[in-house]
Amino acid sequence: MKAKYPEYKGLNLPNVAVSVLEKWKKESIFQQSVAQRNGAPSFVFYEGPPSANGLPGIHHVMGRAIKDIFCRYQTLKGKQVHRKAGWDTHGLPVELGVEKELGITKEDIGTKISIDAYNDACKEAVMRYTDIWNQLTEKMGYWVDMQDPYITYTPKYMETVWWLLAQLYNKGLLYKGYTIQPYSPKAGTGLSSHELNQPGCYKDVKDTTIVTMFELLEAQKTPFDIRFSNKTHLLAWTTTPWTLPSNTALTVGPNIEYAIVATYNQYTFKPIQVILAKNLVPYQFAKGFVAVEQAEELQRYNPGDKQIPYIVLGTCKGQELIGLKYQQLLPFAQPAENANEAFRVIGGDFVTTEDGTGIVHTAPTFGADDARVAAEAGVPGLLVTDERGNLVPLVDLQGRFRPELGPYAGMYVKNEYYDAGQEPERSVDVQIAIQLKEEGKAFKVEKYEHSYPHCWRTDKPVLYYPLDSWFIRVTDQKEKLVALNKEINWKPEATGSGRFGKWLENANDWNLSRSRYWGIPIPIWSTEEGDERVCIDSIATLKQEIEKSINTGLMTENPYASFNPEDFSNNNYELIDLHKHKVDPIILVSPTGKPMRREADLIDVWFDSGAMPYAQLHYPFENKALIDENLAFPADFIAEGVDQTRGWFYTLHAISTMVFGEKAYKNVVSNGLVLDKNGLKMSKRLGNAIDPFTTLDKYGPDATRWYMITNAQPWDNLKFDLEGISEVQRKFFGTLYNTYSFFALYANIDGFDKNTPTIALEDRPEIDQWVISKLNSLVAEVDAAYAAYEPTKAGRAIQEFVTEQLSNWYVRLCRRRFWKNDDSQDKLAAYQTLYKCLETISILAAPIAPFYMDQLYTDLNAASNSEGLASVHLADFPKAVDQQILPTLETQMELAQKTCSLVLALRKKQHIRVRQPLQKIMIPVLSAQDAANFRHVTDLICSEVNVKELELLSDTGILVKSIKPNFKTIGPKYGKQMKAISQLVQQFDQKDIAQIEQTLGWKGQIEGEQIELDLSDFEIQAQDIPGWLVANENGLTVALDVTINPELKAEGVAREVVNRIQNLRKECAFDVTDRIIVKVDTTDAIQDAITTHKAYICTEVLANDIQFVSLPVEKTEEIEAPADTAIELSKYDV
Repeated sequence: MKAKYPEYKGLNLPNVAVSVLEKWKKESIFQQSVAQRNGAPSFVFYEGPPSANGLPGIHHVMGRAIKDIFCRYQTLKGKQVHRKAGWDTHGLPVELGVEKELGITKEDIGTKISIDAYNDACKEAVMRYTDIWNQLTEKMGYWVDMQDPYITYTPKYMETVWWLLAQLYNKGLLYKGYTIQPYSPKAGTGLSSHELNQPGCYKDVKDTTIVTMFELLEAQKTPFDIRFSNKTHLLAWTTTPWTLPSNTALTVGPNIEYAIVATYNQYTFKPIQVILAKNLVPYQFAKGFVAVEQAEELQRYNPGDKQIPYIVLGTCKGQELIGLKYQQLLPFAQPAENANEAFRVIGGDFVTTEDGTGIVHTAPTFGADDARVAAEAGVPGLLVTDERGNLVPLVDLQGRFRPELGPYAGMYVKNEYYDAGQEPERSVDVQIAIQLKEEGKAFKVEKYEHSYPHCWRTDKPVLYYPLDSWFIRVTDQKEKLVALNKEINWKPEATGSGRFGKWLENANDWNLSRSRYWGIPIPIWSTEEGDERVCIDSIATLKQEIEKSINTGLMTENPYASFNPEDFSNNNYELIDLHKHKVDPIILVSPTGKPMRREADLIDVWFDSGAMPYAQLHYPFENKALIDENLAFPADFIAEGVDQTRGWFYTLHAISTMVFGEKAYKNVVSNGLVLDKNGLKMSKRLGNAIDPFTTLDKYGPDATRWYMITNAQPWDNLKFDLEGISEVQRKFFGTLYNTYSFFALYANIDGFDKNTPTIALEDRPEIDQWVISKLNSLVAEVDAAYAAYEPTKAGRAIQEFVTEQLSNWYVRLCRRRFWKNDDSQDKLAAYQTLYKCLETISILAAPIAPFYMDQLYTDLNAASNSEGLASVHLADFPKAVDQQILPTLETQMELAQKTCSLVLALRKKQHIRVRQPLQKIMIPVLSAQDAANFRHVTDLICSEVNVKELELLSDTGILVKSIKPNFKTIGPKYGKQMKAISQLVQQFDQKDIAQIEQTLGWKGQIEGEQIELDLSDFEIQAQDIPGWLVANENGLTVALDVTINPELKAEGVAREVVNRIQNLRKECAFDVTDRIIVKVDTTDAIQDAITTHKAYICTEVLANDIQFVSLPVEKTEEIEAPADTAIELSKYDV
């Protein structure tokens, strides 16, 4: 028995996904799709590793769909696409989570819990949610090899990372420096600049700020010989009062003009004279102060007056202030070294007069610029000697003041560092402000909102702190980084040239060090003096160096003795561990015989992920040719969220450039954020987070993916709305399902065999030629969109074809060819055409909607087994046949569609049903070609809109049009010429309007500038004429005769009767081939109309006879008025 096309009782996309996924697993379809392309050119894709100690969100569905689309597309195009999954297993996210679980802090590691036990806990925690991630990956249809993922904590992966670091070391690109760096006290580690620039790291905060008064020492010559007050103060503004105890200098701009101002302190009411930038005097003396002309006027001030008088008594250049000494502001401690060089005015090139006072409070231990200018001037930082003899700042690594700070000792410098509920009512900043007010050292105290950096993982404020760290010399490679970036195809381009490109142009050296425990150790061993070092590039090298150490007596045994460097099996590598607790006890020997211990820090976890192109292959120890011969490097394509611009995208690019001198990837899609439907960021706190599993279970992965991809470009932020998925289910998948169901129903009735010899396209009706032409145009358009990494264009084009061209036009116009057609060749042509369209759509859309398109493809081939393929994902991407693309025919059909759309809109406006025939349409034509095109589709238009005739008008004077400029579109382009354009348009006559419609716009000179306007820049309206309705859109005008005579009315009644009978056939569950007897009870007018058009009605509804009888009024129909007709059907028995 011949196989049939499967038929269904409804569309259930979640169930489709479940059954197709089961097939994929059972038949190893993913593995087949890779294996069948053996020997084919490869398409290299890198998977950015997620951290598996957190749960996936709906945004991961978006990100992974984008990756999946292009890998599936390239597979269909004949490429072999290996996709290796990966897990990012080190770093702060893991460590902070474990510390929270164990109820410990970083300081407890090594005391309350051993480093070994702590790292074991991290290793256990990091893969906790892999099963859930794998479930999401499967459920959403993301094909990636999860059976053999790369894992960043494995010895093989870490060995490659060590090798990469050794290459940088050998090139002189790794160095150790003592610098001021971003530091996270709550995380207990320094941060790199790219970590600090992750989205959301800078937050607007309101801090206590102080304009502080630094008292100049007496008995030194100053530029001012003025004595309003016995003391002269320098004003310096700070947003971080906690750094004031560490002040050792005040920095001025040598070329800035400074003023000395006489006034009164608003807190003590005592007379003062203060120095600040002249430009900033009005700013600092704005609220509560009033300028006076004469110094004598100052004497009239009384404490409590609403306004305090002030007067500028003199000015000087900043250069004249340099060298002046002042009293230490908060003398809790003195610098341990060179204290006599502290507390003086120095010059700096970074000082501005944009805000503040033009004098910068300088604490070299807590600011990079501060440290630089202080060092250049020989001013020490305020470091003190701790109990172990080390020089340390006044704030410890937990963010607390040291004991030297007296009443502030042990207090956190930021209230955010306290445990919840433990923070003091008054922060350190507030308490310092109060002290300075009481001591007469505060000129102004106020709250100030500014942007302040926060740790990307703890969400707590960072400090700038002096740290001994290892750096990568990124600045030395800046030109190369920028040049290679210009070779990368960024989607969107603006991210590559803007956000990413600007970042590279201003890149700082990469702070590689992390003072943590769970991560890849820096493979550098140094002598105590730091004068001899070795960078280990492999386990083999480490084993050899240990042997040297054993020979000199520094070590007694080799912990890697059982490891065979020539054996790359997993069993061999499982014998070793390269984490901190394993490698720190190793002591190596220097060339001069000194002991060398490992540098204590780990590396930035972002280096781990940036190393994945090579570490996933254990390069260069294995798979050397894959990298060296560019077989798996660089990537053809990567994709991640926009937040990776200064994360993974950057580290991939930086490592590749500095080690290999090449770019790491050729094409990159930087996808935007997934927000809630109101444009707000999703979060559990706001209660607007969308659960990905619930969404996929309810709507199915196909509809979810299709909605996400077609709703907005991947790089734009998506306002995620579940109603949008429902709409996609109905409009796109519902339409496609109904189209297939229509095909399957009649193909099974007629026994259509796809393997029947194909009717030549030129021998098929014109509508078949048209839809095949549109199909080929679609193939070319979708192919180009996928190739250009534009999935939204591809999806929207497919959707428009399915809903508007295939279903709403082709199938609707051809329905009777399938079920009421005695011409077997014409019916076969219709089947072959629709089959071709559905099969092609199933392949084109498969990258976006992999489950349903697989079912559609296999259902189509089930009855014919024409391709012999188990899945659409094993097929080849269609090729557009240029000879089958008929531009003229497509233009003609597009004219017909647009005309029908306008006429139907006019019918709706006048409340005239489509089944009611009308007499005439008039259409003005602007060229002979337009006229020819309209004549070609006149019969089709008349049939579609149920009009008897179509008249083409060469004289446009019959229809009068008005025109005005569209300011919304013109404004952004020609704002300055808006008025002149408006005046010009007002002068346009009917001929000008016709010309604009014909040329699709207007070009010319206005006020000496070339202006180009298109049709959208005008609003053209046609005026109605008596008895007619007129509509206009994009240069096409139609006039519809809305007069209905008795003959037209009768025909309309007949069509309404046909409609009611067809509906009753469905209700009665008659087979589509069943013939029937119709009995009618109705009004005389309707009976006359049925009698007149009886033959037409019988043909349409497969009726052998129509009988007029009296019927019970149980169920009635409305033809002209409510309940005016009763109809009864019975099956005709031969």
